[in-house]
Amino acid sequence: MQSRHLIGLAVAAGLMAALPAYAETVFKWANDGDVRSMDPYTIDETVQNSFLGNIYEPLVRRNKQLGLDPALATSWESTAPTVWRFHLRPNVKWQDGSKFTADDVLFSYKRITAKTSATSGNVGSVAAVRKINDLTVEFDTKEPDPILPQEFTNWPILPMAWMIANKSEEPLVVGNGDSFAHRNTMGTGAFRLASREPDRKNVLVKNPDWWDKPEHNLDRVEFNVISAASTRVAALLSGEMDMIYSVPPQDIDRLKSSPGIKIIQGPELRTIYLGMDQARDELLFSDVKGKNPFKDKRVRQAFALAIDTDAITSRVMRGQGVPLWEMWAPGVNGYNPALNVRPKVDLAKSKALLAEAGYPNGFTVTLDCPNDRYIADEGTCTAIASMMARVGVKVEVFARTKVKYFADIAATAGYKTSFYLLGWTPSTYDADNVIRDHIASRDMKLGLGNASGYANKRVDQLEPLISQELDPKKRQAYIDEVIKIVQDEVGFIPLHQQRITWASRDNVELTQPADNSFPMRWVVKK
Repeated sequence: MQSRHLIGLAVAAGLMAALPAYAETVFKWANDGDVRSMDPYTIDETVQNSFLGNIYEPLVRRNKQLGLDPALATSWESTAPTVWRFHLRPNVKWQDGSKFTADDVLFSYKRITAKTSATSGNVGSVAAVRKINDLTVEFDTKEPDPILPQEFTNWPILPMAWMIANKSEEPLVVGNGDSFAHRNTMGTGAFRLASREPDRKNVLVKNPDWWDKPEHNLDRVEFNVISAASTRVAALLSGEMDMIYSVPPQDIDRLKSSPGIKIIQGPELRTIYLGMDQARDELLFSDVKGKNPFKDKRVRQAFALAIDTDAITSRVMRGQGVPLWEMWAPGVNGYNPALNVRPKVDLAKSKALLAEAGYPNGFTVTLDCPNDRYIADEGTCTAIASMMARVGVKVEVFARTKVKYFADIAATAGYKTSFYLLGWTPSTYDADNVIRDHIASRDMKLGLGNASGYANKRVDQLEPLISQELDPKKRQAYIDEVIKIVQDEVGFIPLHQQRITWASRDNVELTQPADNSFPMRWVVKK
């Protein structure tokens, strides 16, 4: 009996050994910079929003064509000119097993509108929110808001009980201390945070209890931070990485011709622009004392006339950008090609304007720039410095990692900049988002992204009209009026629209939305 029993165990063990082991599907990708925090209310930036969008979810999400899809809300309707009702999805669980309810929505609204929040603009038109029942919420808007569902696509909902239990009721500004929500997550999304090593690697694992049907086939996602472009490219070519983003412009042709590699390219909704401090009476970082040269329109015009965006996009970016003269790019609702006519470079006129403004010999100013956020960002800033030198202006480029850069120029830091390069993709894919967050004056308590301090009374009057207008023609006329004012005053200097360029192994299927987000729920690795 004993020998038969042992033989049976041996046979069973042999059969089990013969069965194929489950092969975990691991997707590894790399970017040149890390997310700054696991708290989605600390910064409104694409890499941050995109990564955390795999963990936290909004009421309404974007599909592959950037249209609207139900997420934590199954449907919504406007029940009155200033009232929107959202019906919440039943049987959704947070990743600790607790139920998602209307209380989480009310808590998230209170949290995102806290003074320390950096993303309150995503709910800027909301005046009040109330719970009808556990699965129904109503929002009162300050004025009629025809695009409220679009605005909500960039508002992740957070778990009330978990945040309170971990003393994270309010977002904590990055750099102002530690917070449990900076290091940990608790979402409803397709993936869970497994581990985080800041500036090195973040690991996600699939959420087996996700409410939606997965289109991906991933068990584990490793997001690696590889700041050096050559190292990032080498990691893809060797097979160490399955995908890289961003792709250095100088390596695109080589990658295209490499076996087993594919390039994915498309236009992005982002506009890269220059901002100039027009609020302070004296610039923080300049040799001009006792006054602010950027308060003079002639100086701003001189800068615009000296910068050759064609040279930047063709040489520095190697074709990965298209020059712009509007603050929103093609693909954004409100873009008008008739107004996208950039003034030609005119160095003689630029010098004459500087002389008229009292700077015949130019002046010195620091240009703040990230070196790991946009395509050829530091190279673009360096090129601008060379161009401005031709008219006598000495531009000192201060380039650093985006973590330090964004911390300096943010509203919470007091906009510590005199001259800066910034990129913006409107979260609603509508021009009003740019106007609200970057162009409206700080007095409007909307323009938190307006690091320049630019202000125009007519623009401030037009913004609420744009946000409320239901007639498309009238609304477009208001948007056009704003951009004409900004162009005439040279309130900002638009530079270019980026092209998105990703590179992956050829056994990976990716979806590349024009907002440059990277949802893991659409990734398939064969």
